[in-house]
Amino acid sequence: MTERMTADLTRLTRRDAIRLCGAVPLAAWAAVADNDSAPPLAPGAPMSAERTALIDAFRRKAAGLDERFEKRVHRGSWAMPYRVFRPSSTGRAPLVLYLHGSGGLGDDNQKQLGLGNIFGTLVWALPENQTRFPCYVLAPQTDRGWVNYAESQNGPARPVAGFGDGTRLAFEIVRALARELPIDERRLYVMGQSMGGAGTWNLIAHRPDVFAAAVICCGSTTQDDVKPLVHLPLWNFHGDADQTVPVTVSRGRIAALRRAGGHPFSTEYAGVDHNVWEWAFTEPALVDWLFARRRAA
Repeated sequence: MTERMTADLTRLTRRDAIRLCGAVPLAAWAAVADNDSAPPLAPGAPMSAERTALIDAFRRKAAGLDERFEKRVHRGSWAMPYRVFRPSSTGRAPLVLYLHGSGGLGDDNQKQLGLGNIFGTLVWALPENQTRFPCYVLAPQTDRGWVNYAESQNGPARPVAGFGDGTRLAFEIVRALARELPIDERRLYVMGQSMGGAGTWNLIAHRPDVFAAAVICCGSTTQDDVKPLVHLPLWNFHGDADQTVPVTVSRGRIAALRRAGGHPFSTEYAGVDHNVWEWAFTEPALVDWLFARRRAA
């Protein structure tokens, strides 16, 4: 077998794992009461016309914003494409790092801003949000996932503990941009959905003192320890009808974090499937909540 064929098979194995690992539910879930009040949610039941109108309005307002993201490539252990949005203000500004889901896999430097990924990337670039909270938005693209995987001869690769190669390169880009641009390093935020949600858990587990807050949507399974995250402001979203990554995955992880002493917010939407990001990133309170977080030092 040639080296090229071996590499191709490895990549396919990783992609199979990315799509399949999210479907593995946790064995058990211990319910833990949330003693902290989460920010208010938008009015209306998740499937009501009142609530879905916010999603439709976002799609209209976000049209064409992806063209304002500059295309770049980071040369690390492999070439990682990425897109970056710059605020019009010249002062020091926060940075939002977004890790795409499996629909963004590739190296075209486009898909991480398309499909369902538009919600987690373009919301911060909306003129109304840039007026109130000017910020940089970073959207890297991976072709092999974010978390750490162990190859298997008997099936698809599986997620294992350890800093993922994808998240490591994304973090390298954050550091490089912080040297180049006037970024407020006390206000670095990270978020992701599905595969990128797992990547977010992985990144904050291995760099817990870097980010001011994290937002996670239907993150798939990881083997990362949540104990280092007890101090980190975190808002997790999941649809209770998710057929791709069962809601029990989020419930178990949030329960473990609370048992360790953390105080994450957790929002479940009744009747919502895997595309929970459409609801999460159109919550009006999310923008204010995120940009109010900052590291103490």
